[in-house]
Amino acid sequence: MDTTIDPRAFDPGPLAEVTAHQDGDRWTVVFVRDLKHPPAAVWTALTDPEQLARWAPYTAGRNLGATGPATLTMLDADGPGELPPAEVTRADPHVLLEYDWGGDRLRWELAPTAGGTRLRLSHTVASRDLVSKVAAGWHLCILVADRLLDGAPIGPIRGQDAMNYGWGDLEAAYADEL
Repeated sequence: MDTTIDPRAFDPGPLAEVTAHQDGDRWTVVFVRDLKHPPAAVWTALTDPEQLARWAPYTAGRNLGATGPATLTMLDADGPGELPPAEVTRADPHVLLEYDWGGDRLRWELAPTAGGTRLRLSHTVASRDLVSKVAAGWHLCILVADRLLDGAPIGPIRGQDAMNYGWGDLEAAYADEL
């Protein structure tokens, strides 16, 4: 059972290591965060639909741990619901997951560290305007995923509700950083 956390008591913590670069006419945000969980646990959080629904802005119609078509559905009440068909293009368990999602490309790289896993997310988006927004959104989502993996789940923070948990301040801080 996820615990509801009071937005007034919520601390999103420090900014993640983040960079952005242009890829042709698109932009890629590279978001890096060290998690204190082994790659196998992080992999499950990234691929298992039940776990995705507890931290991500979407869930999947199947486990994402194998290549091929997938259906991703936005769980955000503000979002479009089911997105155009997705395609998992790389699925190397506990190491690399890559898929296309609604026109974006997400590449999740997992590297073992002495204390857990270094998560490196490269999210390619349509325009420069989205870079800081994407960074702020993933900041909150990864924080929720980390708490889920800690065994102290706080429930997803997504959509308009993210504004109550510091998304606006995070977006501004990432905009300054990038």
